[in-house]
Amino acid sequence: MKTILPTLPAQFGIPIVVVQHIGARSDGEWFRILEKLCNVKIKEAEEKEEIKSGVVYVAPPNYHLLIERDRTFSFSIGERVNFSRPSIDVLFETASEVYGDKLIGVILTGANSDGAQGLKKIKESGGLAIVQDPLTAEIALMPRFAIEATSVDYVLSLEKIAELFIRLDQNNLE
Repeated sequence: MKTILPTLPAQFGIPIVVVQHIGARSDGEWFRILEKLCNVKIKEAEEKEEIKSGVVYVAPPNYHLLIERDRTFSFSIGERVNFSRPSIDVLFETASEVYGDKLIGVILTGANSDGAQGLKKIKESGGLAIVQDPLTAEIALMPRFAIEATSVDYVLSLEKIAELFIRLDQNNLE
């Protein structure tokens, strides 16, 4: 994220929702560092908050983040999914039901299969699937599981993912 998000311009028009696998007692230092590096607004998602363009929302620690039909967030303390809470799969599956073919799912470095089934659901809903090239990932398991689970549209380095985000945003404006 420290490679992708700082490259986005302040007027970036696509909402981004981030699920980071962190400990339940995280002090949020990584979040504050990221905030200082970025031009876009970054904030922790809040219960029943409306999702707005141009904001990067971060899932709070120890809660699954879900997208409701009215395009707001809700939280769940349900069982861990793929040893994770928050879970990327939970977010992707609920988001695909709401956004359908307008949804973009991205899987970056990580040490389990979380996100792979959710990315498959995004593809089944007509959305776009982007995965970090496992050869460039710090931990290649999550990208590999995602590539095995579904037909991925792009397999790119972090730098190329950032460039693609900017192109997708520009196309969205046209």
